[in-house]
Order: sequence, then structure tokens, then C-alpha cells
Amino acid sequence: MEKEENGNHGDDVHDIENNGRFDGNDEEIGRYWSEFSERNMTYEEPLLAKRINTTSQIAIVGSNLCPIESLDYEIFDNEIFNQDWRSRKKVQIFQYIVLKWGFALLIGLGTGLVGLFNNIAVENIAGFKLLLTTNLMSKQRYFEAFLVYAGLNMVLAAAAGALCAYIAPAAAGSGIPEVKAYLNGIDAHSILAPTTLFVKIVGSILGVSAGLVVGKEGPMVHTGACIASILGQGGSRKYGLTSSWLRYFKNDRDRRDMITCGAAAGVAAAFRSPVGGILFALEEAASWWRSALLWRTFFTTAVVAIVLKAGIQFCSTGKCGLFGEGGLILYDVSSAQVTYSGGDIVAVIVLGTVAGILGSIYNCLVDKVVRTYSIINEKGPAFKIYLVVAISLLTSCCYYFLPWIANCIPCPTDPTVTCPSVDESGEYKIFQCPPGYYNDLASLFLNTNDDAIRNLFSPKINKEFHISSLFIFFAAVYFLGIITYGIAVPSGLFIPVILAGAAYGRVLGRLFEPITKLDRGLFSLLGAASFLGGTMRMTVSLCVILLELTNDLLLLPLVMLVLLISKSVADCFNKGVYDQILKIKGLPYLEAYAEPYMRNIATRDVVSGPLMTFSGIEKVGNILHVLNTTRHNGFPVIDEPPFSETPELCGLVLRSYLLVLLKAKNFTRERTFANPSILEKVSSLDFGKAGSGKGVKLEDLDIQDEDLDMYVDLHPIANTSPHTVVETMSLAKAAIIFRQHGLRHMCVVPKSQGRPPIVGILTRHDFMPEHVLGLYPDIKHHKWH
Repeated sequence: MEKEENGNHGDDVHDIENNGRFDGNDEEIGRYWSEFSERNMTYEEPLLAKRINTTSQIAIVGSNLCPIESLDYEIFDNEIFNQDWRSRKKVQIFQYIVLKWGFALLIGLGTGLVGLFNNIAVENIAGFKLLLTTNLMSKQRYFEAFLVYAGLNMVLAAAAGALCAYIAPAAAGSGIPEVKAYLNGIDAHSILAPTTLFVKIVGSILGVSAGLVVGKEGPMVHTGACIASILGQGGSRKYGLTSSWLRYFKNDRDRRDMITCGAAAGVAAAFRSPVGGILFALEEAASWWRSALLWRTFFTTAVVAIVLKAGIQFCSTGKCGLFGEGGLILYDVSSAQVTYSGGDIVAVIVLGTVAGILGSIYNCLVDKVVRTYSIINEKGPAFKIYLVVAISLLTSCCYYFLPWIANCIPCPTDPTVTCPSVDESGEYKIFQCPPGYYNDLASLFLNTNDDAIRNLFSPKINKEFHISSLFIFFAAVYFLGIITYGIAVPSGLFIPVILAGAAYGRVLGRLFEPITKLDRGLFSLLGAASFLGGTMRMTVSLCVILLELTNDLLLLPLVMLVLLISKSVADCFNKGVYDQILKIKGLPYLEAYAEPYMRNIATRDVVSGPLMTFSGIEKVGNILHVLNTTRHNGFPVIDEPPFSETPELCGLVLRSYLLVLLKAKNFTRERTFANPSILEKVSSLDFGKAGSGKGVKLEDLDIQDEDLDMYVDLHPIANTSPHTVVETMSLAKAAIIFRQHGLRHMCVVPKSQGRPPIVGILTRHDFMPEHVLGLYPDIKHHKWH
């Protein structure tokens, strides 16, 4: 991450090349810089020191290194935008409201259809592969069966890895940390691009079909966010896809709301859990929430549920190949009679406590593995694919050869049970056993992940899984899930964790048989819930998702209890897995709380200089030179005599706005306020957020030498009400305000009069613990009271 948001870091002034159109000679550059620097030097005095940004995190996973900017979630208050609001008619307000709900409908439809397509594709591809393997094994051609099974897995995995490595590196991994970062205000490169969406969908299908211990549920959240982002671009001028209606969405604020709806729709599509999707967005994804957004999110997830229901009814007629009626995971355990006793509560407490410890170990190992894989992935796309193929081969070997350890078990005598199973998703796999017997471990390994979970959750299957087989399956899935996350394929964590937790729950259910009467399928569900709580540290949303998955409200008290225990225990050791991934990727995520040591640091203690400011009416040459020699994105605008009695802060101007203003070339020869008629040449639409970040660039400007001595009025585009804090405010309090308001820049003003009107600017980077501890390395060890 590079910290280039504001004008209070001068370390890059002498390092960045002059890449603009300012082609004046060295004398002219020197003259403008000398004149400009002399004026700006007066604003360096309140600053403690000139500091260089040496503590930035580095994004070591995913795409190439790039500057990470913050998003502008605050309402910009300037003359141009205020005039636009005043001129809006009732019909335009109606258009805006209709579009908001229309986009919510489209997000729900798109995400629901993608979720349905993903499930149909995975069931058919994986089902065909498993049928082919089973048929060869039934003919006792075991080596050929392994070659076919492992070969198809490696081809599918390599294809998924190649898509991520060459087309969209940002599509690798779960995608939930990236969506969470975006909704926190971080505009990381390509995380919501159309290519990322394509690779996320196709790569997820290929990766899950390849038998890797990954899920398609995490990537569905990213997919929903990508769909929302593309719809929320406000059209595209480049491709002629724009209209006056869409201009209302050319801002980060509305896009944020749409992407929140997309994230909720992704969970709803992945788990058939509309209410769980809303709560997931509220608890885990969104950093800001309001009641109006709740309504739209509810509507979006309802649309997803309707689409999925219609799709399942259509596929139940047999028109979706191997998908059938069992598609889209629904683990019905409602046939189990749930009654509680003292022994049951003790068993659940132990279950949650052990799961919390195992979940924290899981997170710790995932952290180590991802950091190790990043070293391999940095060597190039070919190494990413090699790693994917190696993990695929290891997984195939484990899945194929471990069932040979298990003993053949006689089929149940129940006449309603088909044993051994003849289809690709059965509960009783014959594997290498003679007729009338089945291999319990094969029925878990040689199945799709959804069917394996369904078998573990089933209340009908009581003692069909031997405890040794369950333990082998748990250990294999636990460690394969750890070493699989971090490779260059779209990979969710929900399903691996549910798989491991379900097997763990069954094992403990067998161990606690003397003191509990709870059904083993129910223990399997509680094990999955406890593992999810121990790794992801969510409670309310996970509880509702699991209840919607299992269709039984009687489980609510036990699920709540086990989630609370596992999360509490795991929190004693480390953070949730998504928080760890955020840190590894170098995404500067702002927590809802401030670190305790920040209470003893004032805001003035972390600002650094020199501070770049502009006059309210500034010379074109000065502006162009600063834009050429810095990459700062926010500049204070200071009015000085004769335009004001004393120097005063009149606003904050963004780099993107300056570029639009310079491109319009509304210059004056005299240092006077701009004529209102000249400002009519520029509309609020010109200052809207550009789609996919493709706004006006410095190279697009056509500034001639005679323009350099002309003036431009910055008042119409300056935010006249920037958020300000006094220099003596604690950094902890400022951090809370910064996050709650979704700010990009926070101006620090002096406490006493008679000093320059601004001390410095705080941005996201200044609140990062890494940055603060870099400035004051000993402060963390002090004991504050």
C-alpha cells in the first residue's frame, strides 16, 4: 500500500517523474516551484517534523503492487453540486428512487441466476467425473480409475489456476476480505472489475469440480458484489452505455450501498438463506449501515430466493442433467427430535470449547500457509499454476487412497435403503468392497462437498460411519483445507470449515454417547456451527444461515450456545480468518475501535509535512507543477488577503476535480473570482466518479505555455465543509469519527489563533497501527490507565 491521499507527505515530491504535459523549461519550473514553495513554507511551522512513509504494508497476495486509495463516502459540499441539487425536479428525484430499486432487482436476479448456474455446472461436471471413476472401479480397473480421477482433477484445477494467473489475479481466494475492505472505504485495484467477475464464476466452478477442498459460497459473495459494482458504474461513455438517469450513481456513496446489497445477495444465493444474507452483510461485510439500506437489501435477497426456488422447480423435471432435486444445499435435519438434558449441555459446551481452540489453530496455520504461498506466487503465473496442480494431485491422492484404509461394512438391513449406492451422490459407496458391503470413507471422500455434508448431517445415518473413518476424514479435510487456501483459484472457506466441523461433531457425538441423547446428525450440525464460529468469528448471521440451511428452529438455542462459546474461546488466541487475510494482503482496514495507545497521542503528533496548499484563486502553473510532482489526492484551499481579512481555510479540493477543471480551461488573466457564466461550461456530471477508475488523467491535459501564468478559481469545486478536528484531539477519537463518517481526508486545525489555518491532513494511513507504531515504537509497551 502506498499512502498518497493527501498533501502532508512530501517524500515523493522529488522521486516521481514529470509524466504530464507541463513541458516548460527548467527555469520556468524553478520559478513556479520557488514561488509556490515560499508560500507553502509558512504552513510547515506547526508540524512536528518531516517524516517519510516507511511503514506502509505491502500487498503480497493477488495482483501486482499498486497504490491503494480511499473512497469518498462523504457528501461533497461545493457550488457545482449544490446547484445541481437545487435544480433537480420531482421527476428526477422519482427517477433516482426507481433506479435504486431497479438496480436492487437486477442485482438479485443476476446473483440468483449465477448461483443457480454454478450449482448446475458443479453437479454435472463433478458428477460426470465421479460416475466415470465409479464405473471403472466396478470393473476392478483401479489404477485406471485413479488416473482418470486425478487427471481430470488436475486439468480442471490447472484451468482455474490459469484463469486467475493470467486474466484476473484479484479473483483468487475467497473474495470476502476484498468486499469487506471495499465497504470499509478501500479502493483496491481490480477487485470488482468485469474480468474478476468472469474468472470468479468460471474459476469457482472449475475449482470445486476439481475436488479441491474449497467452497463456492465465499466466491459467491464476491460475485454478487462484482455484479452490483458493474451495474453501479453509472453507465459507460466509452461504449455509449450512458444516460442522464445513470448520472445519479456516479459517486462512491451509492455504489457502496449497491455493493452491500450484492454481498448479501451472494450469501443468499450460496446458501438459500435470504435473511442470513442480510445479517451477514450487516455483521461481517458493511462498515456503515442505515435503515433505508436494510429495506433494499431485504428486497434483493428476496428476489434471489424467488429465482432459486423457480430454478430448483425447473430442474426437478430432470432438465438440468445430474443436478436433479438435490441441488442447492439444503440439509434437512428436521426429523430429529430435539430435547435437552444436563448431559447434552455439557457435551455442547465441550464441543464449542474444543472447536474454538481448533478454529484458532486453523486460522494460525492458514496465515502461515498464505504467507508462504505468496513467495511462490510472486515468481510468476507459471509457478501459481504449478502450485495449484501440486495441491490438486495431493488432494486426489488423499481422496482416492485413504478409503482403502477403511474396512468394508455390511449393508444395512433396512429394505428402504439402496446399498450400495449406484448413483454419483449416494450414501453407500461400494468402492473396492464385495457385493453387499460398502466403504464408509469412500462415501465421504468420493462425493461432492455438498453431498458429503448432507451425508454427515443426515439423521437417518446413525452408525454407518465408523469413528476411525470419521477421524481420518476430519484430519484430512482439516489439513487439506488449510493448504488449499492461498493457491491461485477462487476458493471459499465456508464449505471446508463446515465439512471439517461436521465430521468433528460426529466424532464427539460418538464419544459423548454415554451422557447425551442428541442425534448424531444434530451433533454434526453443532460441530459445523462451532467450527464456523471458531474460524470466522461471526455469530448472528451464522446462526440464521445454519437454521435456514437445516430447516429446524428447534436447534436455535443449541446453535446459539455453541457459536458463543467457540467464538469466545477462539478470540483469546487470534483474530478471525478474514481479518487475518485483510492484514496479509496489506489492505488498510479501519477497525470499529481504536487501539488503546492511540488515546495518548494527539492528532498533531502523526501529521507530517510539508503540507501542500492552494490559494482560492491559484495560478495554473502552480497547480500543474504540484500535480506533476506529487500523487496526493487532497489539497487544502486557503483564502488570503485581499480575498479575506486573515488567512482562512475555505475548503478542500480533490486531484480529480482539479484535473477536470484544468481540462475545461476556464482560466482568467486576472486574479479574480470566476464569472458564473464561465462555470456553466462545467456540470456536476463531469465531476462524477468515473467508471472503473478511468477518469481524466494528467496526460490528457493540453496546457500551453501561455496558460501557465493564468489563474483559475478553485472555490466552485472546493468542498466548503470538510471534516475538521482540533490538533489536540486524541488520535483514538479522531479514528472513530473518521470511520463512522466514511472519510477520505480529515483536516487538522490549530487550537490557537494567529497561526496558519490548517496544521495538516489525516488520511486512512495515519490511523494504521503499523504507521503509528513506526513513529512511536515504544508507546505500545507503556501501561495506560
